[in-house]
Amino acid sequence: QVQLVESGGGSVQAGGSLKLACLASGLLDAGYFIGWFREVPGKKREGVAAIVTGGERATYADSVTGRFTISQDSAENTVYLQMNNLKPEDTAMYYCAAVGWALAASTYHYWGQANQVTVSS
Repeated sequence: QVQLVESGGGSVQAGGSLKLACLASGLLDAGYFIGWFREVPGKKREGVAAIVTGGERATYADSVTGRFTISQDSAENTVYLQMNNLKPEDTAMYYCAAVGWALAASTYHYWGQANQVTVSS
């Protein structure tokens, strides 16, 4: 059974940092994308960052490039999203997802429970 358990998130002022973690279980060791996505009411779910497990290939949305970093700890089966220089427009529910293609949300098979990130100005 595949499980994605997220942690992190919370509230921060603009310019601050937060780190999200996604613990994956029940999946193959490597070779698939794990991605971070975000959603605000009334808008389409947006791909933020994605990485191929066991590799270094990562991709980012233009809106977060240079501010967010996706990384992984293969020994811990955990993927992280370090978010720096946060802006109010980063406020959203953040989801991790596994087994899909890059930042294309509709292609992903497995989803975590989501964490709220709130950035105040």
